[in-house]
Amino acid sequence: MTTHSIEHNATGIPTGKLAMWLFLASEVMFFAGLLGAYIVLRAGVSWPNPSEELNVAAAAINTFILLSSSMTMALGVAAVHKKDLSQLRLFLLATIILGTAFLCVKGYEYHLKFEHGHLPGTGLFWDCYFTLTGVHGLHVIIGILTNVWVLWLTFRDGFWARKSHLVEISGLYWHFVDLVWIFLFPLVYLI
Repeated sequence: MTTHSIEHNATGIPTGKLAMWLFLASEVMFFAGLLGAYIVLRAGVSWPNPSEELNVAAAAINTFILLSSSMTMALGVAAVHKKDLSQLRLFLLATIILGTAFLCVKGYEYHLKFEHGHLPGTGLFWDCYFTLTGVHGLHVIIGILTNVWVLWLTFRDGFWARKSHLVEISGLYWHFVDLVWIFLFPLVYLI
């Protein structure tokens, strides 16, 4: 079996991991801009009580789902360190299923809003809601697809030697997506 060395740079951090951290730094700035604009808009105009307009129970369920998915992703990374392929596959699949469940709950929320005529373009409150949750949802989709790809790689020859480091990199992205929701949930649904 040939072992593949992971490329390191002058920092000593594997290049792929450093690239993900740099990408996530840009994503932090992106979401900080969105959330900052949201806070400024809320402070400048009359704003409805979000708990009367939005489904707080569904959002709380989604918070639990994403926190659970962070746990399964962390267990997947731990399985890589133990070189336990069956556990890795199980936890990647669980993360994918939980991410999909999050999107299903969000889709249900959107469906209810659409039925009541609340669409993007029907007011500043709804524009902010759909922008923030929609952009976050897009990031969840990207995270799910990334984890599907990594899961697929576990069935390919040479996974341990050449690709197992990708689990940790996709995990960094997944945890970031979960962390963004931890900020979105109270700001959009509760405050």
